[in-house]
Amino acid sequence: METGRADQPADQPTGGRFVGAEHRLPIRVYFEDTDLSGIVYHANYLRFMERARSDMLRLAGVDQRTAHEAGEGAYAVASLAIRYRAPAKLDDALVVITRVTEVRAASVSIHQRVMRGALVLADADVVAALVSPSGRPRRQPRDWIDRFAALVENGVTRP
Repeated sequence: METGRADQPADQPTGGRFVGAEHRLPIRVYFEDTDLSGIVYHANYLRFMERARSDMLRLAGVDQRTAHEAGEGAYAVASLAIRYRAPAKLDDALVVITRVTEVRAASVSIHQRVMRGALVLADADVVAALVSPSGRPRRQPRDWIDRFAALVENGVTRP
C-alpha cells in the first residue's frame, strides 16, 4: 500500500484552536484512560490538561522545545488546585478549555476546565513557573510575557 503526504505529521500546529482568548482542545476518552469502574481515572484529567497547556503554548507562539534545547529552561508546575465535579466515561467527547489568567515575570497562571458539552467535569488553577536547567526560577522571555499578556488583556488569539 502506498503512503502519501497525508500520512505525515502536519507542519503546522494542530493541537486545538483559540476561540477568543480561550484555547480549546478536543479529547476522546479511550479505554486506557479509565479505571476498573469504567470512569476516567483521576490522574488522567491532569494528562488531558497538560496536553492542552502544551498545545496552547505552541499555538500562542511559545517555543518550549527550542528554549529547553538552548539550555534556557522549561516550565514546571509550581502549584495546582483541581476540583473533580462529575465523571467522564469511555468514548466521551471532551473539550479542555484553557485560559491564561495572570502573567508574572517568572510564571503564568492558567485556569482549565474539562467539559462534556456544557457540563464541567473538572477544573483546575495551575501556576507554571519557568525554571533554569538547575531548577531555579528564572524570568520568562519578554516576547513570551507579551504573548501571555495579550491573551489576558486583549483576547488576542495568535502571535
